[in-house]
Amino acid sequence: MIVIRLDRMLADRKMRLNELAAAVGISNVNLSMIKTGKIKAIRFSTLNAICNVLNCQPGDILEYVDDTE
Repeated sequence: MIVIRLDRMLADRKMRLNELAAAVGISNVNLSMIKTGKIKAIRFSTLNAICNVLNCQPGDILEYVDDTE
């Protein structure tokens, strides 16, 4: 299972969700859905923009967790 750790990155960068949404150019609602993991997919362009604004790698936001245990 892929877990989204966007909330951790926002806290580390001391940035609010609405600030990131404005900088990335997507709505607060869509970014909130990404943050809470209520999505099935994410566009590479969106992931690229988030990583660019937060100055991080995709692996800082996305984490694989083995859910077979």
